[in-house]
Amino acid sequence: MHQKVCVTAIINDEEVTFLCEPRQSLLEVLRDVLGLTGAKEGCNNGNCGACAVLLNGVLVNACLVLGVEVNGARVTTVEGIAPKEGLHPLQRKFLEHAALQCGVCTPGFIVAAKALLDRNPNPTEHEVRHWLAGNLCRCTGYDKIVRAVLDAAAEMRAQRQPT
Repeated sequence: MHQKVCVTAIINDEEVTFLCEPRQSLLEVLRDVLGLTGAKEGCNNGNCGACAVLLNGVLVNACLVLGVEVNGARVTTVEGIAPKEGLHPLQRKFLEHAALQCGVCTPGFIVAAKALLDRNPNPTEHEVRHWLAGNLCRCTGYDKIVRAVLDAAAEMRAQRQPT
């Protein structure tokens, strides 16, 4: 049995301290230790994007990061995307555009899209498709997902406009 390591991180804007084995992935820690089951295990080798999270504002696959590596870091999961009340525009637009079916890939797409819109609030369709290329969906195809991201981007830009 491996000795567990004490890790403190800011997860979804809350300071969290947890114990994990040095070999445990961040995905395992999020799901099995902290009960944050939004990030999904798809491939467990970094190819599908279902476990995407933001680590210090950078999009990463949680299956490729060790839990001990987030000590002192800031992690945002899909659970931390929505404001206290209601849904984030990306979440709402995914529903409005029917951009999800089974839901395994959806959290990763939403986190990846948020990372894109944080960097580029006015992406082209090509930029959205390129940015989301690391996320795989076996149910919907990608057109509705891309439309949802573009619609959310437009709404978020409109909300930022001075009145």
